[in-house]
Amino acid sequence: MQTNVGATDKVLRIIAGIALIVLAATGTVGLWGWIGVVPLLTGLFNFCPLYGLLGIKTCKV
Repeated sequence: MQTNVGATDKVLRIIAGIALIVLAATGTVGLWGWIGVVPLLTGLFNFCPLYGLLGIKTCKV
């Protein structure tokens, strides 16, 4: 896995992922909120499989 998620993208993914998980855990949004695990993990691992397929990189190197 080569890094393809930049710093700003990473922070936004982690924040969005945590927010969705918290909303799902509190019952505010329902089960679909658990999809927040995906942006959280892609932010933590600095790798997005969809970016890889599309040839997108938001990181500097």
